[in-house]
Amino acid sequence: MDFCDWNTWSTSILITKYEKMKLKILIILLAYIGTSAVYTTKINVVTTTTDLKSITEFIGGDKVDVSSIATGYQNPHFVDPKPSYIIKLSKADMFVTVGLDLETGWSPQLLSSSRNLKIQKGSNGYVDASVGVNLLQVPSTINRGEGDIHIFGNPHYWLDPINGKQIAKNICEGLEKISPENKAFFEANLNAFNTKIDLKLKEWNMKMSPYKGVKIVAYHNEWCYFEQRFGLEIVDFLEPKPGIPPTPTQLVKIISEVKSNGIKVIISSPYFTTSSSDVVSKQTGAKTIVLGTSVGAFDSIKDYFDLFDYDIDKLIQGFE
Repeated sequence: MDFCDWNTWSTSILITKYEKMKLKILIILLAYIGTSAVYTTKINVVTTTTDLKSITEFIGGDKVDVSSIATGYQNPHFVDPKPSYIIKLSKADMFVTVGLDLETGWSPQLLSSSRNLKIQKGSNGYVDASVGVNLLQVPSTINRGEGDIHIFGNPHYWLDPINGKQIAKNICEGLEKISPENKAFFEANLNAFNTKIDLKLKEWNMKMSPYKGVKIVAYHNEWCYFEQRFGLEIVDFLEPKPGIPPTPTQLVKIISEVKSNGIKVIISSPYFTTSSSDVVSKQTGAKTIVLGTSVGAFDSIKDYFDLFDYDIDKLIQGFE
């Protein structure tokens, strides 16, 4: 082989190696772009509460990326608006709210500040989870002297698992508007959710059946849906009026009612102090049971189904 032939041969080898290296880089880039494309096609959903987050994750599966503004141990009536929430909302494809003025003190301001037209009320990306729910305690007249009255009805409707079905339906319809190509996927998950609710409800009803009609006291008027579903009777509240802290006069009244009705359990929530219920407990022997009102209220409440598992088991322990 003369010098020219050798030079041509060595050059061809270099070109071949270079082409192989380019091919490898191209494959890596295509793989990265493909992965990024899959990620970016996920529907970015922001919910006001963890319960809505849990149900959205069930219906949306791997097609959604969901975050909640309020935590599970936080009073959903009172959430401090933060810049980080506005940033979340500005990037959202869908927004899910409990509605019924539960979040009226913070949600509208955050939505407006996000300047995200996709999730404003009336848009395809705005989902009111209360639509179609059979509401309780809808006032016929409004009198602010009666305390923190919800003008549309009691907003704690997710605490009846049957209402969870309607919430899931509303979320499913919202997802279908944004991603119609995944309609069959979302509806299959909705059917699975409803089936699981039906199965778990049989279990929960069986556990609670010995305690139907049992009288209890609650701190705040947020348990009416749970009360109705599982056949309990809430005799009174530690708050003299909704949103008004317990007064000495009210505690004297509660102590009398607990004694006269043989009440064994006072229920409260993680975001309320137990100091008032402890006073009643010392005078009557009734147990204070802190129940979860939302997913994440306690470490063991990982999803919407865990919420009822936890609360029902805690109640039964209190009754026994």
